[in-house]
Amino acid sequence: MLSRNFRLQKVGNLRWLQKNYNFSQIAFSIDELIVLDVSRENHDQNKFCEHVKSLTEECFIPIAAGGGIRDVEYTRKLLRSGADKIVINSLAAINSKTINEIASEFGRQSIVLSVDVKQSKDDYTVWTESGTKVEECSLKEYLKNLIDLPVGELYLNSIDRDGTGQGYHSELLEYLPKYMPIPVILAGGAGKHHHLADGLNDDRVDAVATAHLFNFVGDGLEKARKNLLEEGFDLAIWDISVANNLKGMFSS
Repeated sequence: MLSRNFRLQKVGNLRWLQKNYNFSQIAFSIDELIVLDVSRENHDQNKFCEHVKSLTEECFIPIAAGGGIRDVEYTRKLLRSGADKIVINSLAAINSKTINEIASEFGRQSIVLSVDVKQSKDDYTVWTESGTKVEECSLKEYLKNLIDLPVGELYLNSIDRDGTGQGYHSELLEYLPKYMPIPVILAGGAGKHHHLADGLNDDRVDAVATAHLFNFVGDGLEKARKNLLEEGFDLAIWDISVANNLKGMFSS
C-alpha cells in the first residue's frame, strides 16, 4: 500500500514488492525497516506474520512490525516471525496496561510507540485506529502521558505531510515534553535528502523516517544516504561488496 494523508492506494502484493525492490541492497541505505499492517478492519495476523517472515529472508537490517497489536500473544507471533521490534499505536489509548505486560516479557527496547498527528485549526489532534478515530486530549497532554510508558522509541508522524514529499512538519516537535527520556523518530513528509538533513539537524530528533524516497524515487534512498554522509552526518557505512560475496556463499 502507498499512503498519502492516510488515504491508501494498493500497488501490489508481497511478491510484487520483493520483485521490484531489492531489499538486500536497500538494507545498505537505511538502518531499520518499518512494516505496518494498515488494514482498516480485520487484521489477518497469520498472513501478516508470514509476510514479515518472508521479508527477513532478504532484508539484513532490523525490522519493526506493527498494526493491530492488542495483546502479548500477537507480539510474540511477530517477534517469532523475525521482527526485531513491534510498533504500537492505538494500544496506548485503549489499554496501556498491555504495554507494561509486553515490556515485562520482551523488554521496553522492543517497543516503538507510534503517534499520528493531524493539524486542526490552530491546534493538533492525535488520531488512532489507522487514522479513523480522534482522541479527545490535546497533543501536548497525550505526549506528556506517554513518557511514563515502558517503550523504547517514539515514532512521531504527521498525517498532513504523509506521502507528500514536502518536508517534515517540524512544528510537532514543539509539543514534546521538555525532558524526553526516549529517542524520537520524525516521520511524514520527507521527499528529498535535505528533508532528512533538516530533521537530523534538530537536537530533539534522533532518527528520521521516509516512505516517499522508498516508494517513488528509484535509487532515492541510496543517494540520500550518500549525500548525508558527504555532509558529515554520523551514519553507519557498509561495504556492499562484502555482503554480496557472503550472499553468494550462502546461496551456493
